[in-house]
Amino acid sequence: MKPAPFTLHRPRTLAAALELLAELGPDAKVLAGGQSLVPVLNMRLAAPAHLVDITALPDLDRVESSGAGVTVGALATHRAVEHDAGAHEHQPLLRQALTHVAHPAIRNRGTVVGSLAHADPNGEMPMILALTEGHVRAVSSRGEREIPAAELFVGPLETCLEPDEILVSATFGAARAGARTGFDELARRSGDYALAGVGMVLATDGDGAAETITGLSAGFVSVTDLPERLVLDEHVAGTPTAEAREVAEAVAAAVREHIDPIDDIHATADYRRHLAGVIARRTFTRLARTNDRPRIQEAHA
Repeated sequence: MKPAPFTLHRPRTLAAALELLAELGPDAKVLAGGQSLVPVLNMRLAAPAHLVDITALPDLDRVESSGAGVTVGALATHRAVEHDAGAHEHQPLLRQALTHVAHPAIRNRGTVVGSLAHADPNGEMPMILALTEGHVRAVSSRGEREIPAAELFVGPLETCLEPDEILVSATFGAARAGARTGFDELARRSGDYALAGVGMVLATDGDGAAETITGLSAGFVSVTDLPERLVLDEHVAGTPTAEAREVAEAVAAAVREHIDPIDDIHATADYRRHLAGVIARRTFTRLARTNDRPRIQEAHA
């Protein structure tokens, strides 16, 4: 299939792009990597009269990391973030999740911030932004604003962005000292959207036999309407890591109770709920028994 006719604009500066969006309003869409937008256009699920191509804008492909988090520019590709050593050091969840995003060819062109703007609850990046309590920076000719993940996503494939705004960057919160992180998902085929996916952050205190769990949070792919962060501290806090298996089923049960998957052609809601519980239990158990240093670890079910 082919997209409906549109006019392509290629501004060379951010100011020019913002001026175009202010003039064109809801009739325009922003094009960056295009790995989500172009298929939607080809299937004519969207038919904007104008595309504003921002790929020529300078300084939007940066990936910057610090103790405060990992800031990803609007033109930074999935692959660039996946292979960025600083990003992995400060927030391992990014690489852990990005290895599951589609295929290498898609990751070579698709952008992390574009995935956030697309706001697909089946996507990994919106979930990671929510789980790490990150935020995005949106700019328009009227000014700029910082939007927390909890406010950015308002529905499946829907954000709070105004038609004249561009997401110029996203900041994923840094992993705290002592944290262990893990992500896994199950798909029918490698590269397909997940039937269910779970990301986790486990906090501990102490060392060796005296080590205890102090906190646990989780995020989900393909089983909730919105990306979100579920705090599970009440089920695990104070448990020695050596005894994590004794509370693992409580974690899985809490996940199954919280999520609200739907039936579709790929799986029933009950099957997705079951998978999410299994992935949550396995990921939690593996993180709890990982005593190697540093504590920020990759974990796969």
